[in-house]
Amino acid sequence: MRLRDRDTVLTREGLIFRVYGYFHPPRAYICDVEYASSKIYRTEDPRAIRKGRGLLYYKFYADEGLRFVKEKYPQYTIFYEPLQRSLVGIRESQIWKTLKPEERLNHLIQQEAEDPLIAALQSLYRLVTSNAGIPGSSLGVFGSILHGFHHPAFSDLDLIVYGKERLDKLLEALRDFYAESTPLRNEFEEERVMEGKHWRFKNLTVKEYIWHQRRKLIYGLYRDNATGRTVKTEFEPVKEWGEIRNEYSSDMRIREVGWIKGRARIIDDEEAPFIPSIYQIEPLDFPGFRGELRRIISYVEEFRMQARRDETVYVEGHLEKVEAPKENYYQVTLSYGPRYYEQTLKVVKS
Repeated sequence: MRLRDRDTVLTREGLIFRVYGYFHPPRAYICDVEYASSKIYRTEDPRAIRKGRGLLYYKFYADEGLRFVKEKYPQYTIFYEPLQRSLVGIRESQIWKTLKPEERLNHLIQQEAEDPLIAALQSLYRLVTSNAGIPGSSLGVFGSILHGFHHPAFSDLDLIVYGKERLDKLLEALRDFYAESTPLRNEFEEERVMEGKHWRFKNLTVKEYIWHQRRKLIYGLYRDNATGRTVKTEFEPVKEWGEIRNEYSSDMRIREVGWIKGRARIIDDEEAPFIPSIYQIEPLDFPGFRGELRRIISYVEEFRMQARRDETVYVEGHLEKVEAPKENYYQVTLSYGPRYYEQTLKVVKS
C-alpha cells in the first residue's frame, strides 16, 4: 500500500483520516482526523455539519479530533519513535477504505455534473489544464468534494497539484490569470479580505499575513459564470511519488530543548510548498544560541511557501535537537501545540 499527503483513509467505525505529510513508521501512517460519522460523534457547532449522498458527518476543528480519538478510539494512535510519543495515526491492517484525490477528480470530470459546484469544478479544471500546460492526471481534489458531502452553494473548490515541476507551471499560469481579466483572481489582492476575522498570531500582523499569502498565488477566487457565484479556490501542493523521501528512522531522536527566535537567510526553499515545509537556512542572529542550526521545519499551513531562497526571515518557534546515528543538529519547528500563536516565520524586508 502506498499513501501520501492528502490521501484519505476510512475506518469501519466511521472516522475519516487524512494522511499527514511523508514521514511515517513502517506499515503505518501519521494522520490528521478530519471527520466522524454522526453514528459515533455529534457536535452543536453548526459549521461542522457535512451532508450528502445520504451521509451525515461532522468536521473536527482545532484539537477536537485529537482529543476524541485519544479518548474514544485510542487504537488509532501510533507510537512515533523519533519523538518518543504517540500521535494520531493508522496501521495498514486497520484501514477499511482509501480515497485517492486524483481518482476522485478523474471521476468527477468525466461524469455529467451533479450540481453547480461540480459544474464549476469542471470549468475550472478545463481552464487550468488548457492554460498551465499540465496534464489532468497531475491534479486531485480534496475537502468535502472528495467525500461527496459538499454543499453545492457554499462549499469551496479544493484542488491538489502533484509535483514541484507542475506546481511551477501552475504558478506561472496563475500569475497571468491574476494580472488579466479572467474568471480567476487572487483571493488576497485586497486587504479587506481579512475584515471581520479574529486574528490570533502574536508576531505576525494581519498586513504581513496578507502580503505573504498574496504572493503565494495558490489562494484564488473563481467566478463561475453559470451560477454567478464567486467560489473560494485553493491549489494544494503535494509531492509526486518520485519526490517523496521518508525521514523516519527508529534509531533517530528529536528532542525539544527550548524556545528560539532570531533571523536567518534561506539557502534552499525546494521543500517550502509541501507539508511539512522545510527551509534550509544560514543562521544570522539567534541571541544566546550556540550549535549547528540547520533548518526550519513547519507543519503550519500559514507558513507554507512563506519565504524564498536568499530572503532573510524572522523565525520564532520550538528549538529541537535531532540526534541521528551519523550526525546531530538543531532545527526550529513550527507545529500544533503549546504557544501555537507565538510561532512565526516571516520575511524581513530591507
